[in-house]
Amino acid sequence: MGCDRPFFKNTMLEPEHTVPYVPPAERNLLRRRAASFGHAFRGVAVALRSELHLQFHAVATVLVLGLGFYIGLTTIEWALLALSVTSVWAAELFNTAIETLTNLASPGYHPLAGKAKDVAAGAVLLAALGAVVVGALVFVPKLWVLLLR
Repeated sequence: MGCDRPFFKNTMLEPEHTVPYVPPAERNLLRRRAASFGHAFRGVAVALRSELHLQFHAVATVLVLGLGFYIGLTTIEWALLALSVTSVWAAELFNTAIETLTNLASPGYHPLAGKAKDVAAGAVLLAALGAVVVGALVFVPKLWVLLLR
């Protein structure tokens, strides 16, 4: 009557929602994994604040997303655009990392340092050109239909 739980039940020993036991070594591993994501996000933020080209890619990304939502892309088209955008961002971040390390290792002019920077910039160029082609293949037919209405 009244209470369906016996008064002698110790709720401290038998919680309603048990939390699985995680050994101390694994807790440390989880903290390190979480910290590594923090470092990665910080790296993107630092590059975004310091690299003009990455800021341009950020604006282009926002425009592509907005246009995609406006036009109503299919799942496949979103996937193609996502792969294109992330490849450009990844190439730009690799380029920034290579340029930064090259400046650290070779503060003065060296032909190999210049070659490394040029090759990294070339990778960004190819990724960006590929993204433009994918964007054109996805958006031009849909925009053409809208313009002909």
